[in-house]
Formats: sequence, structure tokens, C-alpha cells
Amino acid sequence: MDWIELSTRAEAEAVDAVVEILSPLSHGGVAIEEPLTESPEPGRVEIDLSQPVTVKCYLPDDGKSENRVARAEEALWHLSQLRRIEPLKVTRVAEEDWAEAWKEFFHVQHIGRRLIIKPTWREHQPGPEEVVIELDPGMAFGTGLHPTTRMCLESCERLVQKGMRVLDVGTGSGILSLAAIGLGAESALALEVDPVAVEVARKNVALNGLDDRIRVLHGSLELLGLPVGSAPTTGEPADSEGESLGKARDVARPETVGSGFDLVLANIIASVIAELATALRDAVSPGGLLVASGIIDERVGLVREALAAAGMEIRETVSEGDWRTLLCERGRS
Repeated sequence: MDWIELSTRAEAEAVDAVVEILSPLSHGGVAIEEPLTESPEPGRVEIDLSQPVTVKCYLPDDGKSENRVARAEEALWHLSQLRRIEPLKVTRVAEEDWAEAWKEFFHVQHIGRRLIIKPTWREHQPGPEEVVIELDPGMAFGTGLHPTTRMCLESCERLVQKGMRVLDVGTGSGILSLAAIGLGAESALALEVDPVAVEVARKNVALNGLDDRIRVLHGSLELLGLPVGSAPTTGEPADSEGESLGKARDVARPETVGSGFDLVLANIIASVIAELATALRDAVSPGGLLVASGIIDERVGLVREALAAAGMEIRETVSEGDWRTLLCERGRS
């Protein structure tokens, strides 16, 4: 299948709003590409804060994309009257061309003290204590390159303890679940609303030989029997009438999935985290932890208020550039 790439560049403060515009129209999620430069430290990169952020997504070239593109262009034009946003760029690409060209920019990454993200097409000789994650993101997003993913991975390295049950909401490529298990968690449930990403995550789980430890399901917190509200979920495509194309294919009763997770990871966007605040709290076991990420600085207040109102104690705020990650704890009472 051929694809239509929609891309724009925006100031950091506008990125969250751009993501909310593109997410309901996209197939496989929205990619946020910070302007990166090489760091003097081997295996690391730095963000060039003087440059705009690239936001892009992909639509299947199925003859139904014209209305979606027009809706995106109109919404972004209105937003550009308030923020610095470049006009939407529309490019048609063949899937195989996209995949091969993208691989050139994805290298072995060292994250935190122990985590290694290794693309399947790269070579790496692991050190004695390194946790190596084999990854092929395909048409899903979650490579470790974006600051929000890196902060989540570094948080996993600090927080994961042996025997933990982990919930990964909006798993994308499955990278956070894979890291959690590699760091000692007993099991992980990975939830994803986009069917393309579901298949990618399952392939990555199999690639790492973790089918018996990580369960990937198509859906969101409703699979735990928790109310999820009406907010749009990142990465769920919509047709020209706005109806969801990402209908759940996995049939799972809430009681067969369960809740009470020791660690919940939610690397999505601010508005969705705020909408899901109560459900995310209910998914965490008393005394358990929540890592909420994908939050641009100007929206962090919204998320803080929602999580606090839901009864979560915010223990720490981690920052990288304009992005924030909140480390929260659910009380034991």
C-alpha cells in the first residue's frame, strides 16, 4: 500500500495542539521529531532548542484521504494564526520506500545506564549488564528517539523492580513494555488502539522472545472495565465522517484482564492523560506508580490538576527540553 505523509514544523508550544489535530486523522500514530544534533557523549543526541519541531503522520492512499487532508489543512491554518506553524506538506510515498529510507536514521541508542535500543538491522555487542531491546518500529511510533520516550525508559530503569506487573497504555512499538520486562518486571499488558501498531508491537514482543511475558491487546482502558470518557485516543484513525476505523478485534472481558498494576506507563498526550486520569488511577494498585508522559510544558498544569483530582500524588516532574514526565503514586488508603 502507498501512503500519504502529512508533515509540518511548529514551535514547541504548539506541538501538542498539532498532535491533537493530526491524531484522529492518522494511521499508526503521530511522529514528533525534535531537531537533534550529535552529543559529545557517545550514543547520545541533544535537542536543538533553536529549531522548530517536526510533526508528521501517515494516511493510507486509499482514495479517501482528500477530505482528511483538507480538514488537517484547515485546522492547522486556524492554529497558525495563534502559533508559529508552517503550512502542511503533503507527500505520497511507497511503504517500502518509507521503511527503507527511515532505517538510515535509526541507530543503536544507549539510554540511561543499562538500556540499549537496537534496531534489528544494526549490530551491537552487549556489555555484561546491558539490557538490549531488539526493535523494528515499522509503521508504529516508539523508537526511543523522542524525549518523552527516553524519559519513560529512564524512569523504567529507576522504578521497575523484580516481579512487578506493568500496564503500558498506548504501547506503539511496544518499546516500554519490552524495557520493563528486560529490567525485571514479571509481566506487562500493552494496550494500543491502532491496529497497525498492535501488529508491530506483537512482532517486537516475539522478536525478543517475550510472548509469555507481554500481552498486547487492541483497545484501551475499557478492557480493564474502566471508564475511558470520550476523549480521542492518540493514533486512532478516523474516516471522512469522523467514525473510528480502529475497532477492537480482541475480545477480552474486563475480568480476564484485571487491574491493580504495580507500574502504569502512559506515554500519550496531555489532553488524553487528563481525560483518563481517574481510569489510570484505578488501574494502579494502592501504593503503585504511574508514569505520565507526552506532556508539553504549557499543558503540564492541566495534567497535574486532573491527576491530583483523581487522587494521585505527584512525586516528581522530569524535564527534557519543553517536554515533561510526571511520576505519580497512588495512596494506599
